[in-house]
Amino acid sequence: MRIRLALVAALLASMSTRPLEAQQIPAAKPETAGMSSLRLERIAPILRADIENGRMPGAVVVIARKGKLVYHEAFGFLNKAAGTPMPKDAIFPIASMTKPLTTVGALMLVEEGRLLLNDPVGEYLPQLGKMSVAVTRPGTVMGTEAARRQPTIQDLMRHTAGVTYGNRGTSELYKMYPPGSWDASGSLTGLQFIEKLASLPLHYQPGTAWDYSFGLDVLGLVIEAVTKQPLSRFLSERLFAPLGMVDTEFMLTSDKARRIARVLPAESETGSRQVVQDRRQPRKFDCGGACALSTASDYLRFAQMLLNRGTLDGMRILSRKTVEFMTADQLGPEVNIDRLRDYPNINGYGFGLSVAVRRGYGIAGTMGSPGDYHWSGGNGTYFWVDPKEELAVVFMAATPGAIRFRNRQVITSLVLQAIAD
Repeated sequence: MRIRLALVAALLASMSTRPLEAQQIPAAKPETAGMSSLRLERIAPILRADIENGRMPGAVVVIARKGKLVYHEAFGFLNKAAGTPMPKDAIFPIASMTKPLTTVGALMLVEEGRLLLNDPVGEYLPQLGKMSVAVTRPGTVMGTEAARRQPTIQDLMRHTAGVTYGNRGTSELYKMYPPGSWDASGSLTGLQFIEKLASLPLHYQPGTAWDYSFGLDVLGLVIEAVTKQPLSRFLSERLFAPLGMVDTEFMLTSDKARRIARVLPAESETGSRQVVQDRRQPRKFDCGGACALSTASDYLRFAQMLLNRGTLDGMRILSRKTVEFMTADQLGPEVNIDRLRDYPNINGYGFGLSVAVRRGYGIAGTMGSPGDYHWSGGNGTYFWVDPKEELAVVFMAATPGAIRFRNRQVITSLVLQAIAD
């Protein structure tokens, strides 16, 4: 029986790994896709003003509507100190925009019957099989209590598992946890990371609250346990290569280092020094929550695949039903979403599997459509997909400071105001 299942899995894998040559989504005049060229011109002066004022070094913006590339422009500098202009194929550390990539990888395994969303995480990572929950009063951990149920694979994907990032607060419990994905993957091996989480109590009962978390890092290690491959290799073979995402990877190779986008020396809002990450060195584990790099064009192909409900250029990555499930609001009335409102461009949103999902036309402080979904990266990157408007957008900038929250709102308004049909 095991041999038969292994053969089925190998067959399914081979069906999804036929490589495509790198190619662009077909370009067209904006008017052919219901966009206004004149209104799209409003993007450039806004971004150039921020560049001239020292608020960002540069940016790349790509917009696809109705399956056509209607906008692809680069602004400012790849490396401002060296005076290097920003190329359209600049490579950016995408931080938490890694999370949707990891989720799609896991959903491939769900489609193959190798992973179940309702399975406890401990089925795949036994160290996490008996998690307890912290009992706290303000600032202090009083003890622990038994988990009413153990965290599931679905909890990891939707940030309801209780493994909240340590940088989300300052209490004793938060300080027990590593600050974030990048820090954890730089100081701990995958095994050490899992053992660290296993030694800590969860922040809350699984499934009762949303809070930004290590869920996708744990999910990446679940993928490794199932496939017996490093996460980077699995995603490269099963997702990046089939989609023609030729510049998306977990470690910057030396021949591509000249295309890495550089941050400004100091953060524009506070003046604090910004650290340049060395992306040519491997992490201690492939963190599924934050470790990938990509280009605007590459990530647009991923976004367009989701917009197409799982397929691009004849290559099917996921089924239509799987994409519908991934991008549906997964947070019912039993889930406390107070922490979701901490983000200025997410108030009014629910959450799917690794992406925020808009619940209605109003409430949110940004324009949009019910059912649109997005996510962003702490280094300044952002993408969103609007199925109602047949729209996919990627914004890339090396802006890890507070301006990234403003940028997400600005680019959303500038793109949506250019819809002309």
